[in-house]
Amino acid sequence: MTESPLKEKILIVDDDQPFVFAFRKIFAGSDYQVVFAFDGLEGLQKVEEEMPSVIFTDVSMPQMDGLEFLSNLKKRGVDTPVVVMTGVGTMDTAIKAIQQGAYEYVTKPFDVNKVRILANRAIEANRLKREVRELKTQLGHAPEKYEMIGNSPEMQEVYKMIGSVTATPNVTTVLILGESGTGKELVARAIHSRGANASEPFIGINCTALPENLLESELFGHERGAFTGAIGRKIGKFELARRGTIFLDEIGSMPPGLQQKLLRALQEREFERLGGMMPIKIRARFIASTHRDLEEEIEEGHFRSDLFFRLNVVSFRLPPLRQRKEDIPVLVNHFLAKYSQQLVKQILPLSKEVMEAFLEYDYPGNVRELANLVERCVIMAKSQMILPNTLPKELKPNEFSITSGLKPNSLILKEAKQQALNIIEKKVIVENLKHTAGNVTQAAQNAQIARESFQRLMKKYGLSSKDFRKV
Repeated sequence: MTESPLKEKILIVDDDQPFVFAFRKIFAGSDYQVVFAFDGLEGLQKVEEEMPSVIFTDVSMPQMDGLEFLSNLKKRGVDTPVVVMTGVGTMDTAIKAIQQGAYEYVTKPFDVNKVRILANRAIEANRLKREVRELKTQLGHAPEKYEMIGNSPEMQEVYKMIGSVTATPNVTTVLILGESGTGKELVARAIHSRGANASEPFIGINCTALPENLLESELFGHERGAFTGAIGRKIGKFELARRGTIFLDEIGSMPPGLQQKLLRALQEREFERLGGMMPIKIRARFIASTHRDLEEEIEEGHFRSDLFFRLNVVSFRLPPLRQRKEDIPVLVNHFLAKYSQQLVKQILPLSKEVMEAFLEYDYPGNVRELANLVERCVIMAKSQMILPNTLPKELKPNEFSITSGLKPNSLILKEAKQQALNIIEKKVIVENLKHTAGNVTQAAQNAQIARESFQRLMKKYGLSSKDFRKV
């Protein structure tokens, strides 16, 4: 007689006896063992004793409520999935539950089948986490090739969204927005590598790299004789991706004719090779990215609104580095270690003065520019220390004066003041357009003025957003 395998345990923390009884019935005869606690304090004890695979906790309980219970689990390093339940769902409670690391937040009463599905999903996620931990223990931890760096609240939100997306089916489309250099491809690769289809191909396509006819063939493939020079069949990127990920980088630059074909492929989840007749199913996830303001592109007639809505199922807006400066020291240290190793140098940690120079700069090129500046510092370092006088010119104190370029045509104070104001106004508008790569909406937000006022100043100084776009 063989011994039956140990059952996964579900812990219910709730002081409502009828509800506890209902939970017992939901999982009666299942592969799970259900254990109970009637307040948060008892729940903490049961977590240590029973080591459950998933926890369901009510919010309102005596002695220790659900949110405090969740907070205590977090402090103790317990990463078991926790589903927070409440009879009165409020925005404040939901936000606090997610902030404390809840796996899910549900309101009572809820559907029995949904509870079973939720428990199954949470237990499977917990099992996968255990396997990953065991594998890392066996192999040792190696840094990821496409590692995302940053602990700021803005980046924590990005990480949470990645976690949410990777729990969805592979057909969910994702749109990643952000300035050049903010790490849009890193987010795409993180979604792919942490999803259920991570072993499948990640196929990246730069929509600005090829002319329209070549890009169409690259995406869809072609049959022999489809056009002049098509001497054989070519398998396109959509087909090569299989069940993996198709990453359309800089989708805002896609030619209008291809936008229509992409829209149809997204709607039908199938396509034909150029010159072909047989439909081919698309099983991969689409992730698109752009540094452009797509809503502005739609207004100007350069991008289809229906394609935008089809792509914009789940959207990320990555923060520019100047809006998360608390991440700069950890990024600097990361790149310092990386380039010291690559260039076979032993560079010491930066002095306070040099780190302050890195912190004061606004990085119009974002993390990519920061990486380049650190690499340049390592290359130029004459010793083990990076000294202030060897810093790149971008990191040296800004010598711009509000009177630079001022050539008064009048000795009248009022007129001279107006000339100075015009110079400053234009400088601010230009710098904001540079930082946002021509994104007028974001530039106006950074300048803290209305978009209409920003556009009026652009017109006043003869500025066009197109001149600041990075292609």
